[in-house]
Amino acid sequence: MYRKILITTDGSTVSQHTACAGVRFAQQMQAEVLALYVAPEYQYPVYVEIVPPAYPSENEYQEAMVRTGAEHLRPIMEKAAACGLAANSLTVFSDATALKIVEVAEQYDCDLIFIGSHGRSGWGQVLLGSVTNKVLSHTTKPVLVHRLIEQPVD
Repeated sequence: MYRKILITTDGSTVSQHTACAGVRFAQQMQAEVLALYVAPEYQYPVYVEIVPPAYPSENEYQEAMVRTGAEHLRPIMEKAAACGLAANSLTVFSDATALKIVEVAEQYDCDLIFIGSHGRSGWGQVLLGSVTNKVLSHTTKPVLVHRLIEQPVD
């Protein structure tokens, strides 16, 4: 039914558990996995006229975020490999996370977006997480929203 499934993570424990559930779902479908981490864009310090020497350059920041993304995506890639699935990972930059998720799903011809009901913003929310809610409202692709029953232990 689904050939390529986009699985997102923000690196939080909740998101990692959701992503692994996404890989198990992809295994049932024998679908390819595209694991995605959306990093925030570089922000220039606006409160000073001269950039402090300790402040990272844009290239340093991007390199650090690519490393961070790879670290967050590693468990998904390992789980996909263990399940015998074709998988790719991608770190992209955007301050509009939900819109970037939708854009990547379109760009890479994904059949389904697998996303958690909550991520970094946590369990305090009664409604869907803001990123998940925005993805649902901005895409025409099917979205499977996964909700953990119990909060995972770190």
